[in-house]
Amino acid sequence: MSDAEENPLEETEEYGEIEMQEEDDEEEEYPNFEGLENMQQELKEVNTLAWIEEEEEEDRKGKEEGEEEGEGEERVEEHEEEEADEEASGAQEESTVEPEEITSSMISLERFMQTDSQTSPFYFFFLKNSGSESKHSLQSELLETFELPRSPGSQLEFLDLDVTTSGEPLISFPERQPSSELDQRPQDELEEEEGRDLEPERGDLDEKESQPKARITKASLVSTATEDVLFQSRESANTYPLTMTWSFGWNSTLPVYYIRENERVLLYASGHTGVIYNVLKNNQHHLQGHPNIISCLCISEDRRWVATADKGPDCLIIIWDSFTGIPVHTIFDSCPEDNGIRAMAITRDAKYLATISDAEIQKVCIWKWTLAAETPACTLDLPKEYGFQNYLIFNPTNNKELVSNSKTQAIYYMWYPEGGILAHSAPVLTEKTFNKLVGKFSQSVFHLNLTQILSATMEGKLVVWDIYRPPPSASSSMGFPHIKPCKLVHLQKEGITVLTTVDSYIVTGDIRGNIKFYDHTLSIVNWYSHFKLSCIRSLSFSKTPAVPPAENTNYPPDCTLKSDHFVVRNFIIGTSDASVYHLTVDGTKLEKLFVEPRDAICAISCHPYQPLIAIGSFCGIIKVWDYEQKKYLFSRVFEKGLGVQSLTYNPEGALLGAGFTEGTVYIFDAMSLESAISEPFRYSRSSVTHISFSHDSQYMATADVSFTVAVYVVRVKHGQRVWEYLARLRSHRKSIRSVLFGVHLDSNEPRLLSLGRDRLLIEYNLLKSYKDHLAVLDIHRTDQGSYPTCMVWYPPLTKELFLLICNSGYKVKLFNSATKMCRKTLLGPVYGSPIEQIQILPVKSTLELQKRYMVFINRDKVGLQILPVDGNPHKTSALICHPNGVASMALSYDGCYAFTAGGQDRSVVQWEINLSALEAAVSLGGEDLTPFYGLVSGGREGKFYRELEDYFYYSQLRSQGIDTMETRKVSEHICLSELPFVMRAIGFYPSEGEIEDMFNEIRFSEYVDTGKLIDKINLPDFFKVYLNHRPPFGNTMSGIQQSFDILGFTNSKGEKAIQREDFLNLLQTKGEHMTEEEMTDCFATLFGLNPEGWKSEPAASSVKGSEICLEEELPDEITAEIFTTEILGLTVSQDSRQDPRITEAEQSF
Repeated sequence: MSDAEENPLEETEEYGEIEMQEEDDEEEEYPNFEGLENMQQELKEVNTLAWIEEEEEEDRKGKEEGEEEGEGEERVEEHEEEEADEEASGAQEESTVEPEEITSSMISLERFMQTDSQTSPFYFFFLKNSGSESKHSLQSELLETFELPRSPGSQLEFLDLDVTTSGEPLISFPERQPSSELDQRPQDELEEEEGRDLEPERGDLDEKESQPKARITKASLVSTATEDVLFQSRESANTYPLTMTWSFGWNSTLPVYYIRENERVLLYASGHTGVIYNVLKNNQHHLQGHPNIISCLCISEDRRWVATADKGPDCLIIIWDSFTGIPVHTIFDSCPEDNGIRAMAITRDAKYLATISDAEIQKVCIWKWTLAAETPACTLDLPKEYGFQNYLIFNPTNNKELVSNSKTQAIYYMWYPEGGILAHSAPVLTEKTFNKLVGKFSQSVFHLNLTQILSATMEGKLVVWDIYRPPPSASSSMGFPHIKPCKLVHLQKEGITVLTTVDSYIVTGDIRGNIKFYDHTLSIVNWYSHFKLSCIRSLSFSKTPAVPPAENTNYPPDCTLKSDHFVVRNFIIGTSDASVYHLTVDGTKLEKLFVEPRDAICAISCHPYQPLIAIGSFCGIIKVWDYEQKKYLFSRVFEKGLGVQSLTYNPEGALLGAGFTEGTVYIFDAMSLESAISEPFRYSRSSVTHISFSHDSQYMATADVSFTVAVYVVRVKHGQRVWEYLARLRSHRKSIRSVLFGVHLDSNEPRLLSLGRDRLLIEYNLLKSYKDHLAVLDIHRTDQGSYPTCMVWYPPLTKELFLLICNSGYKVKLFNSATKMCRKTLLGPVYGSPIEQIQILPVKSTLELQKRYMVFINRDKVGLQILPVDGNPHKTSALICHPNGVASMALSYDGCYAFTAGGQDRSVVQWEINLSALEAAVSLGGEDLTPFYGLVSGGREGKFYRELEDYFYYSQLRSQGIDTMETRKVSEHICLSELPFVMRAIGFYPSEGEIEDMFNEIRFSEYVDTGKLIDKINLPDFFKVYLNHRPPFGNTMSGIQQSFDILGFTNSKGEKAIQREDFLNLLQTKGEHMTEEEMTDCFATLFGLNPEGWKSEPAASSVKGSEICLEEELPDEITAEIFTTEILGLTVSQDSRQDPRITEAEQSF
C-alpha cells in the first residue's frame, strides 16, 4: 500500500500520474450551446398550465422581485441565512395544515394492497392494449383512485414532499451540504411554484361548489403511510384469475438499491416488474404496470420515491411510493416513437425527473412530475455524434445541473426553467487532448467540491472536467455555463464500471470486483479486494448514517498515515454474475443475499408431488426451489458451454431429465442432482428442446432443433435398472413443437407421438422399435394453411379420447386419438399471438374431474381457459407475463400455481391461480348464445346476423328448388350440403379440407352417444360453427400476398406477380386443384357471365367453357391486388395499413 498516501492531483507516479492539458489547447473552441438562437422565442412561450394564465399579475410581481434579488451576488449572500429561516418556517406552517378532506369513495388500504404483492395486473394489461385516447382517461382514473387532488396546489401535499413522517423529514441531505445549497432555485421561481401549489384552478373551484359536501376527514393512503406498511401481514382474497406471488431472478444489468437497512429491504428489476424484496422476512412486493422490460430505474435520496421506465411500444414512466407500493404518477407519452427510455435520474429532493430516450436521435426531457404534468418542462435533442447516452445524474445540490455520458462523450446540462431551455456543453476528447488514451466512459458524477465533474473510463482513468459558471450579474455575452477537460487521472489498472459518491468519499467499482474509496483529492482511503467478486455493476449505500466508532465497534483502519477508523455506511453490491451481497463495514462482514442465473432461462419443471421447481439456465446452472416456502434448496453448476435447454421430472418424481444446448442429455437424481447414468448421452449434435417420460418411466424421448426424435429405454442389467439409448429418427422437416407419451386404450403399453411445424402428426411403434431403428406407426396431416404449435391429451370429459392441438390460426382442434380424424375445430384464446404451449391443470380430488381447466402461454402472455373449449371468449383470461417472450411453462402438482420462464429476461414468475374469479367472469358473460353474439358486428340485432338468418332460410328454398310449384317445407334445419354455400354467402370461404372438417364435426357430434350420424344443422349450431371456423381477424391481404410471394416472380414494377398461363396451371394442378370445367364455371360467375352463380341452383346450367376466353378476360401478369379486387371482386379496406382487410363487395340477391 505504498501509494496510500499519494495525492494524484499533486504528484506524478505510476498509475497515479496526471496528464495535464497543454496550454495551447485551452484556446480550443468548444461546441456552441444548442438552443441559443431560439432563446428569445422560447422565453416568450406561454406556460401551458391554466393557473399561470389566471395569475399573470402575481407572476410578474414574482419575477420583478427575483430580478431585484439577483442584482448583486453579495446582496444575495447577505440574506441567504434569513431566506433559509423563512423557508423553514414556511415549511413548518405547511406541515401543520390539516390534510385535505377526501370523498367517501376512497379505497381502503387493506383492499387496495394485495397479499405480498401488487396493484391490479389486469389494469396494466389493459394499458398494453389501450389506444392513445384511453391512456389519458386511464391516467385520470388512476389519479382519482390514488386520491390525487385535482388542484395543483395539493399535489405536493399528496406526495408528502413537505410532510413529515415518523418524526423525521422525508427529504434529507448530508451534513456536509451547506444550508444555502439546499435549493438554488431563484426566489421568483420558488414564489411562483408556491403560488401554483396553493392556488387551485378556477375550473376545480367551480366544480367543487356544484358538488355536495359529503366528505370524511381521512388522509390519503400515501400521506399516512409509514415505511413498515408495505410488508405488514394481511389477508385479502385474490380477485383475479392469475396473481403474481413471486419472481425468481433479476436483471443484473440494472442497479439494485438499498431502501431500508433495518429489514434489509432492496429494490431491483425483474423483467417488466419492479421488486421490493424484504430479505429478513423473505417477502416480495411487486411493482406491476410496465408493458415492456424495465430499462432503467432510480430512487430518491430518502428512498421514498421510485421511478421506473421501460423500452418498447406504449412505453411508460411510473413513479411509485415505496412505502405503499402505489403508483402515484404515470407518464404515458414520454416517447411518441415508442423507443423507450435509456437513462433516467431523479433529483435529491425528488421534485424533478430527467430522462434520455433510446432513439437514434436521443431526447433529453425534464419532468415536473409532482405537478402531474403530462408534458416535459423542457426537451433537448442530442446529435448522433454524441453517441448513445446511457448514464444520467443530477447535481446533488443543484436541481438545474445534470451530467450524462455515452462511451465516447460526456455532456453537461444547465436547465433554465423560466424559459424552458436546457443548454448543454459537450467538449470533444481526442487522444491529442491529453496526449494519452482516454478509454470508453462508463459513469460520471459531480465532484464533492461541486465545481468539477468526474468521468470514469474502462481504462481505469478519471477525466476531470472544470465547470465554468458565469456569475448571475454577468451579461449574456459571457454565455452559458460549460465544462472544459482539466486533467486525466490514471487512477488504477482495472477498468472502472461504477462511480459514485457517499458522505465524503468518491467510490469506484471495477471489472475485477474491487471496491475503492477516495477522498476529495483522489487519494485512496480504503479498498476491498479480497472478496474475489466478479465485475461490479452497482453500489447502493444505506440511507442510515454509519455508527460512530466506539469500544464495541470494529471498523477497519484506513490507508492513511494516521490509520484512522474507516467509517462508512453499509452498502449493497450487485455484480455481473447476478449476485447480490451486503457488506457490513463494522467488522467487514460480507453476506451473500442471493445468486440468480446470469443468462437466459428456458427450462423449468415442477415436481409431480412435492412443492419443488427446477430452473435451468443457459449459464449452465440448475437450481431447485421450494416454491411454497420461497426457499432455495440446492443446485448444480456445469462446465462452461453446457447451457440447460429443457428439464422434465419423471412421473414418480425420482428422476430429472435435462437437455443441453450442445446436444447432451443427462438424467439426474431429483433430490441431489447427482447423475443417474454413468455417462451422459451425446447422440444429438444440436440443442435438445423437448424431454418427455412415459407414464411408467420405462421410456424417455427427446427432440432437438435438427428435427430429430430420440428414444431411450430402461434395461435391467445385473439386477439394476440402467438407461440405454434405443434409436433416433429425423422424422420431421421443420421444428418439432411437441413430444408426447400416452397409453394405448387396449393395453397399458406407452405410445409416443410427435408434432412438427411441418403440419405432421407422427405416432411411433415402440414395440417394433429396436437398436438404431425407430419404427413409425402412422403419419397424419393436421392443418392446411396454419401450422400446429403444441398438443396435449384432452382430459376425459367425454367418452371419446382426444388429442388437443393448437395452431397458428388461433384455432384449437380435437383429433380422435385412434383415427386421428379432426372431430372439432374451435376458436382458441385470441391475445395478440397464437398459443405456444398448453397444459391441463391438475386436480386436487376426484370430485373435480368433471370441471377441468387449461393453462396456456403465447408469445408474451399467460392465461387460463375453462374446459370444454367451445369458442366462448369469456372462458379465457390472460395477462402479460414476459414482454420479450415466454420460453416455457410449468404447473404445480396441486394446480394452485403456474410458472413461466422469460428466456432472455432471466426471470421465472410464480402465479397463483384463482379459478373462482374466472368462473365469475363466465357467469357475467351470459348463457347459451349470448356470449357469441358479441363476436359479430352489431350483435344479435345487428345487420350481419339478420343477413345470416336470411341466407340460412333462403338456402331452404334453394335446396327445394327456386322454380318448384310444390308445397314448401319450412324447417329449422338445413341439410349439410347447403352449409358451404351459406358460409360463402356471409363472407367466409373455406377450403375443401375445411368443409370436410365441418361435415365430420356435425356428422359425428352424437355418434358416440347414440350411434347415429347427423345430416342437418339448425341456426344456433350453424352460427357456432361459423364463428369457430372463420378466420379470427376476417379476410386479410396478408394470406393472399404470402401466396404470391411464394409462387410469383418480381415484375418490372417490383411487385410479386404470376404469369397468366402459370396461374391457370396452378389452379388445375396444385393443392385442392380444380378440373378445367370447374375452373371455367368459376370464372364465368366471377366475370358476370353466369348471374345466377356457379351451380347456385341444383337445376341451373352454367356457361360452357367455349363461351368464355380466359386469355381475353385475364391480364398477362396477375398480382395479389389484381387477383383480389379485379378477379374476386373484393374490396380492400384501408383501416389497417399493416394488414388491410378484404370484404365482399355489396351484391344483390
